[in-house]
Amino acid sequence: MRRPLQTTLLVLSGIGLLRVSLFTDLYLRYVKEGMRPLLIASGVLLILLGVADAVSYVRRREDDEHADHDDSGHGHSHSGAPRAAWLLFLPALSLLFYAPPALGAYTAARQPPKAITHEDDLDPLPATSPLPMTLSDFIRRVQQDRTQAIDGRTVRLTGFVTSDKRGDSWYLNRLVISCCAADAQSVKVRIHRTPAPPANTWVAVTGTWHPGGTLGTNSAPAALDARSVEKIAKPANAYTDALPLPLTR
Repeated sequence: MRRPLQTTLLVLSGIGLLRVSLFTDLYLRYVKEGMRPLLIASGVLLILLGVADAVSYVRRREDDEHADHDDSGHGHSHSGAPRAAWLLFLPALSLLFYAPPALGAYTAARQPPKAITHEDDLDPLPATSPLPMTLSDFIRRVQQDRTQAIDGRTVRLTGFVTSDKRGDSWYLNRLVISCCAADAQSVKVRIHRTPAPPANTWVAVTGTWHPGGTLGTNSAPAALDARSVEKIAKPANAYTDALPLPLTR
């Protein structure tokens, strides 16, 4: 790979990073929201490095044109990088022209549920009905709240759909990342009493806890008896276990 092409690769990569992080929300398909400033800085740095490299290359060529060269071509290097190095253009072009979709049902269906952190003191539940909750909070209330405050409460959860091999239920899922999409972990709640929408569909589910085991202990299933299932738009940041949006009247 010749030096002008290496310079082009730096600039294209920088422009691609700025496109997905500065001008769009596409970066959220790869990393968590807090890394946006780092991506912007990296994009600017790559462009500056590319421009500096181009200026250096032009100056060296001008110096070479005014210098005497022997037949061995002293001052030039005709060695090239392996052909595989051209593959580096693929991720750069991808950032410019095509952003792979965020992880979804395929990943969630093949992962065990993420362990929910334990909390000794849980605040009283608001009187709102239906009560908007994250999947993590719902699971925590079902399996850790000894007061059993979730019993009989109508809650509202949002996430995307994956099927269940048993066929009589399905899963509502969220994927959560610590840094980037490579470390994504799934949070899931089993949904009963309603047919499964197509996999990867984003939905809001309203219902009550599906009884089983002993509420407030790990024997209680993280499951919901659905009363309604409403299709919703996929959120811009799909890698968070966020609260449902307020109901519109």
